[in-house]
Amino acid sequence: MKVSIIGAGNVGSLCAMRIAQEAGAEVVLLDIVKGLAQAKALDMEDARAALKRVYNISGTDDINMISGSDLLVVTAGLTRRPGMTREELLEKNAGILKGICLSIKGLTPRAIVVIVTN
Repeated sequence: MKVSIIGAGNVGSLCAMRIAQEAGAEVVLLDIVKGLAQAKALDMEDARAALKRVYNISGTDDINMISGSDLLVVTAGLTRRPGMTREELLEKNAGILKGICLSIKGLTPRAIVVIVTN
């Protein structure tokens, strides 16, 4: 089973690690920030020996890597900044999710999608 997590922030990276540990799935962690998902995935790979678990997790900033996923968990989105209204946050995150959903539709249309974002 291939699981892709879109968004390598606190929620996304924790989700990726728990799925990798418990489900034994191939996990792809994706973030648009160059190097972020790769660094977090390498840290999680290093933890395998201490946790006595066998799992495969990779990090990327290339949306094409979600192709063939069976399950997608979307955690991407902005956090509310000081002075930002909830409506402004909703508008920005709606735009982010629209782009992500269009990519999902084109790359892995049969995947189950779970949205976990503000």
